[in-house]
Amino acid sequence: MRIIFIGTVLFSSFALRRLIDIKANIVGVCTARQSKGNSDYFDLSCICSENGIPFICADDANSDDVLFWAQTLNPDVIFCFGWSRLLKKPLLELAPLGVVGFHPAALPANRGRHPLIWALVLGLKKTASTFFFMDEGADSGDILSQREIVIAEEDDAGTLYEKVTQVALEQIVEFVPLLASGRYQRKRQNHQNSNEWRKRGMADGKIDWRMSAESIHNLVRGLAKPYVGAHFEVNGQVIKVWKTRIEDGPQNMEPGKVLCAGGDGLLIKCGAGAIRLLCTEPIFVADIGGYL
Repeated sequence: MRIIFIGTVLFSSFALRRLIDIKANIVGVCTARQSKGNSDYFDLSCICSENGIPFICADDANSDDVLFWAQTLNPDVIFCFGWSRLLKKPLLELAPLGVVGFHPAALPANRGRHPLIWALVLGLKKTASTFFFMDEGADSGDILSQREIVIAEEDDAGTLYEKVTQVALEQIVEFVPLLASGRYQRKRQNHQNSNEWRKRGMADGKIDWRMSAESIHNLVRGLAKPYVGAHFEVNGQVIKVWKTRIEDGPQNMEPGKVLCAGGDGLLIKCGAGAIRLLCTEPIFVADIGGYL
């Protein structure tokens, strides 16, 4: 089975290496040298060079150059794991088996952008690793493989990324031979049960102390590395917050007030409860009784 691989994030690199490990026939890779929209960007060209795999770098996988390149490789299937833009009909219909995409959410629920971040920010207790046959919609095609993943209270973006990656790599090992032999199954999504998460911007990562301590804690969890980090500003300086802990706080204090400046870090009053800033970048200090 001749496979073209498209991807440009850290997960893409893990998936490509696993395919190489299982001796999958990767006939070409499409990646990007730079990506402004992915904080976990990864240039796959180095892996290709190490393994003698032809590759092309492109900002747009739908371009005429990429389409012509892909046609010359005569793929049986295209794997698109970690490419934030939708693919168009000419590329989707190029390979007989179509294009298999990846989305770390429990499709048909939670389609769209930043699924790991949103899952943590919204305080979800579970998500999923889903591979599906791509169509012209956003994460709306038939499901090839799906596994549920529990989100633990101590999980942040980094640990959840690792969980999803390990499960997804196991799925890849399972479904590649099924695709090659024609023994795979397609499960149609129930579109009535779908929703679509929007794109996030820098403003979505700004801490508002009027939020509850739980909401701030979940925001910090969701934006932990490999992502950009939650933040607040003091006198024009941006302070990144990488780790927090929820604590009790007095009800008769205003949000943003510094309750404690010792121990593990600053304790800040929130709209409900208080939040301990365990790790900031740069290290931030403030006086008790002051306001952020």
